[in-house]
Amino acid sequence: MNRITQAALAAVLGTLALPALASPFTDAEAQLRAVYGDYRAALFLSNAGKAPETAKALAGFDTAWSEMSAQWGTTPPPQYAADAALPQTFDAVSALIGKARDEVAAGKLPAAHETLEGVRAEIAGLHERAGLIGFSDRMNAYHAAMEEVLGRDYAAMGPGAAAALAGDAAVLDYLAAQIVANPAPEAENPAYAPLVDAFAASARAFRAAADSGDVAGALAARGALKVPYSKLFAQFG
Repeated sequence: MNRITQAALAAVLGTLALPALASPFTDAEAQLRAVYGDYRAALFLSNAGKAPETAKALAGFDTAWSEMSAQWGTTPPPQYAADAALPQTFDAVSALIGKARDEVAAGKLPAAHETLEGVRAEIAGLHERAGLIGFSDRMNAYHAAMEEVLGRDYAAMGPGAAAALAGDAAVLDYLAAQIVANPAPEAENPAYAPLVDAFAASARAFRAAADSGDVAGALAARGALKVPYSKLFAQFG
Protein backbone atom coordinates (compact mmCIF):
# COMPACT_ATOMS: atom_id res chain seq x y z
CA MET A 1 0.00 0.00 0.00
CA ASN A 2 1.53 3.37 -0.96
CA ARG A 3 1.67 6.35 1.36
CA ILE A 4 -1.16 8.27 -0.26
CA THR A 5 -3.49 5.29 0.17
CA GLN A 6 -2.42 4.92 3.79
CA ALA A 7 -3.22 8.58 4.43
CA ALA A 8 -6.70 8.19 2.98
CA LEU A 9 -7.32 5.00 4.95
CA ALA A 10 -6.22 6.67 8.17
CA ALA A 11 -8.75 9.43 7.63
CA VAL A 12 -11.53 6.92 7.02
CA LEU A 13 -10.75 4.59 9.91
CA GLY A 14 -9.90 7.17 12.56
CA THR A 15 -13.45 8.25 13.25
CA LEU A 16 -13.85 8.27 17.02
CA ALA A 17 -15.21 11.71 17.83
CA LEU A 18 -13.87 13.73 20.74
CA PRO A 19 -16.41 14.30 23.53
CA ALA A 20 -17.90 17.81 23.58
CA LEU A 21 -18.51 18.28 27.32
CA ALA A 22 -15.84 19.72 29.62
CA SER A 23 -13.96 16.95 31.37
CA PRO A 24 -10.38 15.82 32.07
CA PHE A 25 -10.55 14.28 28.60
CA THR A 26 -11.47 17.46 26.74
CA ASP A 27 -9.32 19.67 28.98
CA ALA A 28 -6.32 17.57 27.99
CA GLU A 29 -7.20 17.79 24.29
CA ALA A 30 -7.49 21.58 24.58
CA GLN A 31 -4.11 21.68 26.29
CA LEU A 32 -2.53 19.49 23.63
CA ARG A 33 -4.01 21.65 20.89
CA ALA A 34 -2.58 24.79 22.49
CA VAL A 35 0.86 23.19 22.69
CA TYR A 36 0.51 22.08 19.08
CA GLY A 37 -0.17 25.70 18.17
CA ASP A 38 3.22 26.66 19.62
CA TYR A 39 4.75 23.87 17.54
CA ARG A 40 3.05 25.04 14.34
CA ALA A 41 4.46 28.51 14.84
CA ALA A 42 8.01 27.15 15.09
CA LEU A 43 7.51 24.90 12.07
CA PHE A 44 6.09 27.69 9.93
CA LEU A 45 8.72 30.26 10.89
CA SER A 46 11.59 27.85 10.30
CA ASN A 47 10.24 27.20 6.81
CA ALA A 48 10.08 30.96 6.24
CA GLY A 49 13.77 31.29 7.14
CA LYS A 50 13.16 33.61 10.10
CA ALA A 51 15.84 32.61 12.59
CA PRO A 52 15.15 34.96 15.56
CA GLU A 53 11.42 34.37 15.34
CA THR A 54 11.93 30.61 15.06
CA ALA A 55 14.18 30.61 18.13
CA LYS A 56 11.53 32.50 20.10
CA ALA A 57 8.75 30.18 18.95
CA LEU A 58 10.86 27.14 19.78
CA ALA A 59 11.45 28.46 23.29
CA GLY A 60 7.71 28.85 23.78
CA PHE A 61 7.03 25.37 22.42
CA ASP A 62 9.76 23.91 24.63
CA THR A 63 8.29 25.51 27.75
CA ALA A 64 4.73 24.43 26.93
CA TRP A 65 5.81 20.89 26.05
CA SER A 66 7.88 20.55 29.22
CA GLU A 67 5.01 21.76 31.39
CA MET A 68 2.52 19.40 29.75
CA SER A 69 4.95 16.48 29.96
CA ALA A 70 5.51 17.05 33.67
CA GLN A 71 1.78 17.32 34.35
CA TRP A 72 0.78 14.30 32.28
CA GLY A 73 3.70 12.28 33.58
CA THR A 74 2.20 12.57 37.05
CA THR A 75 -1.49 12.42 36.14
CA PRO A 76 -2.05 11.31 32.55
CA PRO A 77 -5.40 12.17 30.96
CA PRO A 78 -7.82 9.22 30.80
CA GLN A 79 -7.41 8.78 27.04
CA TYR A 80 -3.64 8.31 27.43
CA ALA A 81 -3.51 6.60 30.83
CA ALA A 82 -2.91 3.18 29.25
CA ASP A 83 -0.44 4.45 26.65
CA ALA A 84 2.83 2.73 27.48
CA ALA A 85 4.60 4.84 24.83
CA LEU A 86 3.64 8.17 26.41
CA PRO A 87 7.02 8.69 28.18
CA GLN A 88 8.85 7.88 24.96
CA THR A 89 6.78 10.48 23.12
CA PHE A 90 7.66 13.10 25.71
CA ASP A 91 11.36 12.29 25.39
CA ALA A 92 11.32 12.07 21.58
CA VAL A 93 9.71 15.47 21.15
CA SER A 94 12.03 17.06 23.71
CA ALA A 95 15.01 15.64 21.83
CA LEU A 96 13.71 17.00 18.52
CA ILE A 97 13.18 20.43 20.08
CA GLY A 98 16.75 20.41 21.37
CA LYS A 99 18.14 19.38 17.99
CA ALA A 100 16.11 22.02 16.17
CA ARG A 101 17.23 24.67 18.67
CA ASP A 102 20.89 23.82 17.98
CA GLU A 103 20.28 23.93 14.22
CA VAL A 104 18.60 27.33 14.45
CA ALA A 105 21.52 28.64 16.51
CA ALA A 106 23.88 27.40 13.80
CA GLY A 107 21.87 29.18 11.12
CA LYS A 108 20.61 25.89 9.63
CA LEU A 109 16.94 26.80 9.24
CA PRO A 110 16.11 24.19 6.56
CA ALA A 111 17.61 21.46 8.76
CA ALA A 112 15.66 22.75 11.76
CA HIS A 113 12.46 22.66 9.72
CA GLU A 114 13.07 19.04 8.73
CA THR A 115 13.81 18.16 12.34
CA LEU A 116 10.57 19.77 13.47
CA GLU A 117 8.62 17.83 10.87
CA GLY A 118 9.37 14.78 13.04
CA VAL A 119 7.40 16.32 15.91
CA ARG A 120 4.23 16.16 13.82
CA ALA A 121 4.40 12.36 13.69
CA GLU A 122 5.22 12.00 17.38
CA ILE A 123 2.23 14.06 18.49
CA ALA A 124 -0.06 12.40 15.93
CA GLY A 125 0.96 9.08 17.45
CA LEU A 126 -0.77 10.03 20.70
CA HIS A 127 -4.13 10.15 18.97
CA GLU A 128 -3.42 7.16 16.78
CA ARG A 129 -2.65 4.93 19.75
CA ALA A 130 -5.75 6.21 21.59
CA GLY A 131 -7.98 5.66 18.55
CA LEU A 132 -8.84 9.34 18.24
CA ILE A 133 -8.91 11.79 15.37
CA GLY A 134 -9.15 15.56 15.49
CA PHE A 135 -8.69 18.49 13.15
CA SER A 136 -4.90 18.35 13.21
CA ASP A 137 -4.93 14.62 12.45
CA ARG A 138 -7.01 15.27 9.32
CA MET A 139 -4.67 18.09 8.35
CA ASN A 140 -1.72 15.75 8.79
CA ALA A 141 -3.37 13.06 6.65
CA TYR A 142 -3.85 15.60 3.88
CA HIS A 143 -0.27 16.83 4.28
CA ALA A 144 1.15 13.32 3.91
CA ALA A 145 -0.87 12.73 0.76
CA MET A 146 -0.04 16.16 -0.64
CA GLU A 147 3.70 15.66 -0.15
CA GLU A 148 3.40 12.35 -2.01
CA VAL A 149 1.67 14.11 -4.90
CA LEU A 150 4.13 17.00 -4.97
CA GLY A 151 7.06 14.61 -5.10
CA ARG A 152 5.70 12.30 -7.79
CA ASP A 153 7.19 12.48 -11.31
CA TYR A 154 4.03 12.17 -13.37
CA ALA A 155 5.84 13.19 -16.56
CA ALA A 156 7.90 10.00 -16.35
CA MET A 157 4.72 7.90 -16.33
CA GLY A 158 3.99 8.55 -19.99
CA PRO A 159 0.45 7.53 -20.98
CA GLY A 160 -0.33 6.54 -17.39
CA ALA A 161 0.16 10.07 -16.05
CA ALA A 162 -3.44 11.19 -16.59
CA ALA A 163 -4.91 8.23 -14.70
CA ALA A 164 -2.40 8.58 -11.87
CA LEU A 165 -3.15 12.28 -11.52
CA ALA A 166 -6.90 11.63 -11.48
CA GLY A 167 -6.57 9.01 -8.77
CA ASP A 168 -4.30 11.09 -6.57
CA ALA A 169 -6.40 14.22 -7.03
CA ALA A 170 -9.50 12.29 -5.96
CA VAL A 171 -7.76 11.26 -2.73
CA LEU A 172 -6.69 14.83 -1.96
CA ASP A 173 -10.16 16.16 -2.71
CA TYR A 174 -11.66 13.55 -0.37
CA LEU A 175 -9.23 14.37 2.44
CA ALA A 176 -9.87 18.09 1.98
CA ALA A 177 -13.62 17.46 2.18
CA GLN A 178 -13.10 15.66 5.49
CA ILE A 179 -11.35 18.75 6.85
CA VAL A 180 -14.16 21.01 5.67
CA ALA A 181 -16.80 18.70 7.16
CA ASN A 182 -15.04 18.59 10.53
CA PRO A 183 -14.06 22.21 11.29
CA ALA A 184 -11.31 23.31 13.64
CA PRO A 185 -12.31 24.13 17.22
CA GLU A 186 -11.55 27.77 16.39
CA ALA A 187 -13.76 27.80 13.29
CA GLU A 188 -15.71 30.83 14.56
CA ASN A 189 -12.56 32.93 14.16
CA PRO A 190 -13.25 35.26 11.19
CA ALA A 191 -9.94 34.24 9.63
CA TYR A 192 -10.93 30.58 9.44
CA ALA A 193 -13.56 30.53 6.69
CA PRO A 194 -11.47 32.32 4.02
CA LEU A 195 -8.48 30.07 4.71
CA VAL A 196 -10.39 26.80 4.66
CA ASP A 197 -12.34 27.89 1.57
CA ALA A 198 -9.13 28.68 -0.33
CA PHE A 199 -7.62 25.40 0.79
CA ALA A 200 -10.63 23.34 -0.32
CA ALA A 201 -10.81 25.25 -3.61
CA SER A 202 -7.20 24.32 -4.41
CA ALA A 203 -7.98 20.62 -3.96
CA ARG A 204 -11.14 20.90 -6.07
CA ALA A 205 -9.26 22.72 -8.82
CA PHE A 206 -6.61 20.02 -8.89
CA ARG A 207 -9.24 17.32 -9.15
CA ALA A 208 -11.18 19.14 -11.88
CA ALA A 209 -8.04 19.56 -13.96
CA ALA A 210 -6.98 15.96 -13.42
CA ASP A 211 -10.45 14.61 -14.20
CA SER A 212 -10.42 16.48 -17.50
CA GLY A 213 -7.38 14.53 -18.62
CA ASP A 214 -5.37 17.74 -19.10
CA VAL A 215 -2.01 16.67 -17.66
CA ALA A 216 -0.39 20.09 -18.08
CA GLY A 217 -3.34 21.81 -16.43
CA ALA A 218 -3.38 19.28 -13.60
CA LEU A 219 0.33 19.78 -12.98
CA ALA A 220 -0.21 23.54 -12.85
CA ALA A 221 -3.04 23.05 -10.35
CA ARG A 222 -0.79 20.73 -8.33
CA GLY A 223 1.69 23.60 -8.00
CA ALA A 224 -1.02 25.70 -6.35
CA LEU A 225 -1.79 23.20 -3.57
CA LYS A 226 0.87 23.96 -0.99
CA VAL A 227 0.35 27.65 -0.23
CA PRO A 228 -3.36 27.43 0.74
CA TYR A 229 -2.64 24.37 2.88
CA SER A 230 0.31 26.07 4.58
CA LYS A 231 -1.71 29.17 5.41
CA LEU A 232 -4.50 27.11 6.96
CA PHE A 233 -2.04 24.90 8.82
CA ALA A 234 -0.04 27.81 10.22
CA GLN A 235 -3.06 29.38 11.89
CA PHE A 236 -5.43 26.49 12.58
CA GLY A 237 -3.80 23.16 11.63
